[in-house]
Amino acid sequence: MSAIRTALLTLGAASAAVASSHDTLKSCLKYALTDSGKVAFPGDLLYQASDVQAYNLDIPLTPAAVTFPASSQQVAAVVKCAADNGYPVQPKSGGHSYGNYGLGGVDGAVVVDLKNLQQFSMDSTNWEATIGSGTLLRDVTQRLHDAGGRAMSHGTSPQIGSGGHFTIGGLGPTSRQFGSALDHILEVEVVLANSSIVRASEKENQDIFWAVKGAASGFGIVTEFKVRTEPEPGTAVKYEYTLKVGTTEQRASLFKQWQAYMTNPDLTWKLASTLTLLEDTLIISGTFFGTEEEYKALGIGSQFPGTNSSAIVFKDWLGLVANWAEDAAMELFGGVPAHFYAKSSSWTPQNLMSNETIDKMFEFVDSADKGTPIWFIVFDFEGGYTSSVPSTATAYAHRDVIIWLQSYTVNLLGSVSQTQVDFLDKVNKLVTPTDVPYAAYPGYVDPRLDNGAEAYWGSNLPRLEKIKREVDPDNVFRNPQSPQAA
Repeated sequence: MSAIRTALLTLGAASAAVASSHDTLKSCLKYALTDSGKVAFPGDLLYQASDVQAYNLDIPLTPAAVTFPASSQQVAAVVKCAADNGYPVQPKSGGHSYGNYGLGGVDGAVVVDLKNLQQFSMDSTNWEATIGSGTLLRDVTQRLHDAGGRAMSHGTSPQIGSGGHFTIGGLGPTSRQFGSALDHILEVEVVLANSSIVRASEKENQDIFWAVKGAASGFGIVTEFKVRTEPEPGTAVKYEYTLKVGTTEQRASLFKQWQAYMTNPDLTWKLASTLTLLEDTLIISGTFFGTEEEYKALGIGSQFPGTNSSAIVFKDWLGLVANWAEDAAMELFGGVPAHFYAKSSSWTPQNLMSNETIDKMFEFVDSADKGTPIWFIVFDFEGGYTSSVPSTATAYAHRDVIIWLQSYTVNLLGSVSQTQVDFLDKVNKLVTPTDVPYAAYPGYVDPRLDNGAEAYWGSNLPRLEKIKREVDPDNVFRNPQSPQAA
């Protein structure tokens, strides 16, 4: 009986300590964020609102608190409250994390929602823009346009937040010409684990600057970006080649032709392309940044016989960006929370899929039980400017990747089934190269992935672990797959 009594007393003391810690956290956060509605706790009305809803409904999480700071100083105060009381911290910007890492990735984290950080300015002498990290991509596009017809590379989903997107890669249709979003970053303001607010660039706090350009959520909270910008692209041609209800052999043949054409090392950097597989449909789409005459001279149409084709000429940059957001996969997924599972894989010019592997992939996809009609597999063509940057220049390591795979399975009626998971896992295993280390895109978080940190940051992980030890030894900024201190 004495052992049981001792165990119960120990458990009671531990529970009391947790309760006391949480009460202290609540008091601290309420003092740090004095304005009404700036912090929400479990049970609060605000806590149940869409601002704290999980993006992936298949991964339920309950943060200890969700905060809505309005300045870098308030972000720093939140970090101090959490760190002093032993709580992990994760930022949220837009909320598109596939693993719900924007809600901490684990129960009991303190979430810093950056949606109020909307500052923006443009220096018209050098066309460098300052952008708050809570800004959604649609607003980035509009504000750069309004500030002098400027642009920068980023993805096509308008609901994504810049704070996460800019710091994990940020690939998009103009990346082959201008680099990824993180390649545009010149300087950041960042809150560190000790609650200090620092500037980081190539000239100061270089290690922090290097780490946040690819792995920021494990090292601090970026509150502001200074970025280089480009003149808005002029005339562009958005093209699409569609094969509906084609045979397995036809679909495989088109994929082989697409891979061969797009991976030609002499292909112009002005061409962006994506191949999407849906139920009974294959779509080759993309944008050529040039005139209609230049586009026709590429002879793309002759590469994809048997498809229905279309080409729209855009001379309006905002119109083109809006059209990107209407693509098939975007309409299916968009910004609506759902039960889903996602995976990623990659190929370099040295390990592209063989014809045999392509045939096996289509044979499997066309015959497998997918568990849902809502699934899609997207192959994004990369390279160009993004691949011209050395792999060690930033924490983002996968510079040699020329094709990224994104695969999704969605259930609108409830939890993702094991059949759905098995389908994506088998597709991924079938096509992934086995002669090189597995590489996954850090923006397509896969919580089921073994050794996620190694897959996301590859050969740059040891340096990240060293920097982690120096700037966040207590692992304040963490999620289940973030870099750990060496």
